[in-house]
Amino acid sequence: MTACVHYQRQDDIGVIRIDNPPVNALGQAVRSGLLEALEQGLADDAVRVLVLMAEGRTFIAGADIREFGKPPRSPLLPEVIAHLEASPKPVVAALHGTALGGGLEVALGCHLRVALPGTRVGLPEVKLGLLPGAGGTQRLPRLTGIAPALELITSGRLVDAEEALALGILDRISEAETPLEAALDTARAVLVGDLPTRRTGELPAPAAKPQAVADCRQALERDCPELYSPFRALEAIEASSRLPLEEGLAFERRLFLDCMSSPQRAGLIHAFFAARAPHRVPEVEDVPALTRLALLGDHPLFETLRHRGERAGITLSEKPEGVEACLLAPGRQCTAGETLRIAIVSPEAANRAVDAELLLVVPAEAGCVELVDLGAGPPHQQAVAKALKALRLSVVVSRGESILACLQRAMEGSESSREALERAALEVAEAGLAYRHSDIDLLAIEALGYPRHLGGPHYQATAGASTPSSESTP
Repeated sequence: MTACVHYQRQDDIGVIRIDNPPVNALGQAVRSGLLEALEQGLADDAVRVLVLMAEGRTFIAGADIREFGKPPRSPLLPEVIAHLEASPKPVVAALHGTALGGGLEVALGCHLRVALPGTRVGLPEVKLGLLPGAGGTQRLPRLTGIAPALELITSGRLVDAEEALALGILDRISEAETPLEAALDTARAVLVGDLPTRRTGELPAPAAKPQAVADCRQALERDCPELYSPFRALEAIEASSRLPLEEGLAFERRLFLDCMSSPQRAGLIHAFFAARAPHRVPEVEDVPALTRLALLGDHPLFETLRHRGERAGITLSEKPEGVEACLLAPGRQCTAGETLRIAIVSPEAANRAVDAELLLVVPAEAGCVELVDLGAGPPHQQAVAKALKALRLSVVVSRGESILACLQRAMEGSESSREALERAALEVAEAGLAYRHSDIDLLAIEALGYPRHLGGPHYQATAGASTPSSESTP
């Protein structure tokens, strides 16, 4: 058995435990381990029911995205789920944290699902240019009906445990302290006949809902006509009402592979990796985040930070004395000795001279901010970036000159903002302003409206020559 999946017996309950930190992703070792553990549990004559759980902060948070674009390695996830569903012994899935994508599909293949409070579940594959490819479009509608499945899968929305219970995705919410306790309590209820189990794939096909399908298609054509995978997901879900399970699974798989080969999938995954750690300054030893900051002047950002300071463990003051750094609203200065100065500016004002060691570029409406090193040095920049991250800001680090300002200037007066951004992205990369080329893409997507499914202007300008996993992670 692989080192990341373990089996043990507790009385007459067999426990299959996944331990693949940080998020128990469904890599090949986990898939193989699940099959081996299942075989061991089925061969254990003392065991009457099996439970599946995960260690750490979450259940299975999805597929191992590092395997995308590589040759498939056996066993494939649909095969693993088919074996779980076909088990002659009941299999109880105990969820906590998140059960996303392939993780939820694994749970759907089990015979009963229990979750701890605070658990969230979902099938967010469309956000990566894909659709659920291991039975999600066929099993979920059998539990929820067509209309809820359409909404959840084509949007990629996550739902909390209470909503999942109401929709029929979960069978029970447990007040137990740990996933293991929830799993064992639920398994004992199954053994004494208090909780029935069922194979999701053997449930009747959901009733056809042509109006719900038409309404969903109309909404997609209105909101995201350029996207490929949501429309394919719709086709697969609609098919669940008219095809037997095996045919529906085969149809889903064909559509999944179509999405996998789509350029949109590559672009969206590149954008996904770009957003993973843009606050990291490469080759900087781990430095602690600053914990004492002054907010000087008036800026809309300050009120947001004040609400978040206590929870982040960061003291926010309105005086420059006794702090490690000052965030300066436009027009304010700090004369407190050696205190690090961070000037807040808009992208339009980012090319003006400022008396500060760092520049915090804050777009009017954006999903991220840019922290530019003007002379503070990488360790100081990293300490500030970590503090801003703790304050729940999405931070992109850069150096010398604002990437956002360069990109925005390139768009001014241009007939094609996309082409202008792609040209400017190459110039920014050549100038060495970005620590990672993917940082250029992230800023353009989050702050300047560059289409996410294209991956970003630098990605497009270089035809996606670099793989997302190698370029976008620090």
